[in-house]
Amino acid sequence: MTDATRLDAEETTFIAAVRTGDAARFALLTERHRRELQVHCYRMLANYEDAQDMTQETFLRAWHKRESFRGHAALRTWLYRIATNACLDFLKKRTNRTPVPSALPDSDSELMYLQPYPDRMLPEDPQESVVARETVELAFIVAVQHLPPRQRAVFILRDVLGWPASTAANALELTVASVTSALQRARVTMREQLPDRRLDWRSPATHELSSDERGAVKSYIRAHERNDLDGLMSLLRDDLRFAMLPDPGTVTTTARDAVDGWISGGLFQSGHDDWRGMTTTVNRMPAAALYLRGPGDSQYRLFAIAVLHIVDGKIAELTGFDATDKPWLDLPPTR
Repeated sequence: MTDATRLDAEETTFIAAVRTGDAARFALLTERHRRELQVHCYRMLANYEDAQDMTQETFLRAWHKRESFRGHAALRTWLYRIATNACLDFLKKRTNRTPVPSALPDSDSELMYLQPYPDRMLPEDPQESVVARETVELAFIVAVQHLPPRQRAVFILRDVLGWPASTAANALELTVASVTSALQRARVTMREQLPDRRLDWRSPATHELSSDERGAVKSYIRAHERNDLDGLMSLLRDDLRFAMLPDPGTVTTTARDAVDGWISGGLFQSGHDDWRGMTTTVNRMPAAALYLRGPGDSQYRLFAIAVLHIVDGKIAELTGFDATDKPWLDLPPTR
């Protein structure tokens, strides 16, 4: 069976469910698109929990607007249109989603609402769902947030999902000329934000961690478990970009200054010096889940997750997240 036949069959079944008011069949047909829609919402919003909410809002809107589906576009396209506009409506109400310039020197805009995305919730068929590794990595997600919301939507629909200009224009109720202009401006911003990254978002991309990445995560964890500060320092590039959310600011710092800053903040001091770690991935990036055992505690408790960007075997970017009270990360709470 060809893809076209499969899609035609899906849409025919969907139209029948709409006409008969078959809520169960409607839910079954839309639910199969949940994961890719949620990734789409995450790219728009940079926050896993908000992406979950907007995906659910998409299904609610789809049910209320079900009579508007005539099969002129694929069901998937219709759902993406609803999801995109749900995110745009959300962004209109959330003024805190505009990047705020940080007062810290040599830092980028703050994105205090940024959350990691658990790999287990990515679509099972990334090629079909257009989830190349580069388009869910943190650097990409942060860069996209520097685009105004409607420009952001145009960029994602056109350059990530590969929609024709006319389809994107129809989804956003814009002219093709407006979409083309918005896309050109978005590409300029993305090149400024990601000057050293691959910018061909629709080309095939690797999904597997390299041996350098796996080795760096293991060494990072081992340095914590041994309180080996020299070893930790040796893993960091001297132009390290570091952020610990939800604290404000991304700082470019030397390896020594980074470690000295962590020590002055209390890490590797009494009460924060008994670590265990676990290798994991989020946003298709190497990550270390760090567990801390406090004085008098019998267990190591989930403390933080460090997401790493590795270049030539060294950590070029380290984004830390508070991992407590986030069951959706699917990490064991204790070790």
